[in-house]
Amino acid sequence: MSHAVIPYLEMSQAIAEAGGETLKKCYQCATCSGTCPWTPITEFNIRKLVRLSQLGLEGIEEHMWGCSTCKFCVDRCPRGVEIIDLVRAVRSVYAGGGMLPQSLRAFVGSLQARGNPWSGDVEKRNDWAQGKYPLYAEGMEYLYFTCCTVCYDPRNVLVARATAEIMTRAGLSWGLPGTDVNCCGESLRKVGDLELFEKLKEKNRGIFGAKGIKKMVTTSPHCYQTIKKEYEEDYDIVHFTELIAGLIKSEKLLPKKDFGGLKVTYHDPCYLGRHNGIYDAPREVLKALPGIEFVEMERIREQSFCCGGGGGGLWVERAKGERLSDLRIEEALSTGANIIATSCPYCIAMLDDSIRTMNAEDKIKLKDVTELFFESLEG
Repeated sequence: MSHAVIPYLEMSQAIAEAGGETLKKCYQCATCSGTCPWTPITEFNIRKLVRLSQLGLEGIEEHMWGCSTCKFCVDRCPRGVEIIDLVRAVRSVYAGGGMLPQSLRAFVGSLQARGNPWSGDVEKRNDWAQGKYPLYAEGMEYLYFTCCTVCYDPRNVLVARATAEIMTRAGLSWGLPGTDVNCCGESLRKVGDLELFEKLKEKNRGIFGAKGIKKMVTTSPHCYQTIKKEYEEDYDIVHFTELIAGLIKSEKLLPKKDFGGLKVTYHDPCYLGRHNGIYDAPREVLKALPGIEFVEMERIREQSFCCGGGGGGLWVERAKGERLSDLRIEEALSTGANIIATSCPYCIAMLDDSIRTMNAEDKIKLKDVTELFFESLEG
């Protein structure tokens, strides 16, 4: 038997073990690939990925990195197969074997070396704040857990600043993490590097525990999902759109500016919506803004279309015509909206890139719900 075959046989056995009983539940009805947003525009086939995993056949690597973990297939699977868990299990085998694709190596390397995926200097994590906001200290109510993307990505830094200003104006007791905190590790877990994910998670949990942190707010649905469901601690964490909606209802902060009939549509992030069931809060905020005409796209709430940034997709280069975010911008344009609003830094990054590459800057603008609400306070 050749040396090339032996490692693959070992790999296929490892995949079968990693998939476990979940892998055996799939009976190949193809509902998953029929509902997957990638099926019409790429060669990625989630059903084929599962089948190759079941049979231990070669070719699996051609399908392994396409999934953006949007949860469409999981919600529709007639047997309740946790397909995202299978994808993560298969990826963990390859990631553990040092077989990450080139496009993901820089992002993983940055997390190993710097604790963030943006190759950002650790000591500059809070530079966006320009020294205006306090660090978390014992006795404060909220830790504002800043996603790495809002700390280092120039477009998303605007969201971080709007968030901090709103919390300050509302008179909330809150603080930022120090520069010793690292990435929550969510994308890392989705691409399969479970060992490094655990390392990042334990460091953050140690920091939270030492400071007695129990309540957190975040603008990233990915941080929200990871800390709430995968950190194995009973943290009280809220997404910022929920906090804003509460401030409006309690009349602690009320929008003032009249937007003069600005037409706004909303894109549901997969990890805020399908993964965590938060659909109403961002819409309540948008509908509370004076002079906003709110319009919905065709695919919303549970049916919302993925931007492609989850599951490590934010770090993968895709050719024109193979980007879900392009299709989402086309859908937003069809509503006649002037603004597409969302509430996720990954969606901001993906949709912003599509607006630029599609030369649609004069047709539609992209805003986080937080940015629109902050703008409304300036009336």
